[in-house]
This record gives sequence, structure tokens and C-alpha cells, in this order.
Amino acid sequence: MPIRNLVIITTVCILLGACSVMPAQDFPREDNVDIDRYMGNWYVIAHIPPGPSKNSYNSIERYSRTADAPDTINTVFTFREGSFDGERKTMKPTGTVVDDTNGAVWAMRFYWVLRMQYVISYVDADYQTTIVARDKRDYVWIMARTPKIDQATYDGLVERVADLGYDTSKLRQVPQQPLDQRDDG
Repeated sequence: MPIRNLVIITTVCILLGACSVMPAQDFPREDNVDIDRYMGNWYVIAHIPPGPSKNSYNSIERYSRTADAPDTINTVFTFREGSFDGERKTMKPTGTVVDDTNGAVWAMRFYWVLRMQYVISYVDADYQTTIVARDKRDYVWIMARTPKIDQATYDGLVERVADLGYDTSKLRQVPQQPLDQRDDG
């Protein structure tokens, strides 16, 4: 590879890595997220997904803190591709809680320099449901501690997504099997 191309690629990577993950000041986010309570399993109930998970089933985000770096969040995202029996896919991005955001904004790193904005726009008082969003309003996730939630709760969460400025007609409900029928580790 010519040195000029290597310099261009390196410069682009540095610029992408330096991009801010901070949402716009007026973009809604939780005032204070208790990171320890947020850890654990979250089932994706509905989403406007990035391409790799657009046809996911049994989607689960699993969060755990890193002992030696308390602001680092180990994430394991698993789903089945295309059906309940589809190929199991796993992604392992690393989250970093952004300073001075009271736990509500994370930088989620999927690749070496690519960091994605992850804004906890809502979490209920009991930490049973949450909405993770982006101020670009391109992706959003409605998640819960259980694979299924009642219709009234779901409708309320969809209304919150609409209030964030999303086109809720793009929301896709993620098929989730009951816990006793799952094989997703």
C-alpha cells in the first residue's frame, strides 16, 4: 500500500475516533443512571436496528462492569439470525461511560476506532424497561429485563420513542421466545 494511502487511512481513523459521542444538549437522557443496577440482561423488545441485527430473533444485551476499570462496560450482544433456529450471532462491543453524564451516555466501541453514541434516554424507576437512543435518530432500542412485556407498557415506551423524535413506523418488534424455550446461553 502506498504511504500516501496509509496516511489518509490513518488520518480518517483518528478523526473518526475523535468524533464526539455526546448528544446534543437538548436530546433527552436520564438525569442519573445507577450503572450497577443497569448491569445484567436486557431483552430487545423492539428496535430501529443497525444493519447487522435488522432480522434478529431472541436479541439480548448483557452488560457487566470491568473490575479494573469501573467506567468500562463489557457488552455481549447475542441474537439469532432470521428465525428462532437461525445462526447465533454475537457482538462484543466495549462501552465506556462518558464523564459528567451521570451514567446516561456511553461510547460503545465496536471496532478499533469506531465509537457509537449510546444514550440511555429512559429507564424506569425499577430498572425493568429502558430506551437507548441516538441524537441522529437513526437507531433506537426498547429493552426489558424479560423477553415479553405487557401491551400497555410497550405502548407507553413507543410513545416515549415518538417523543424523542423518531418515526415509530420504523420500529420492529423483535421476536422473543419464552425463557424455557430459549437456547441462547
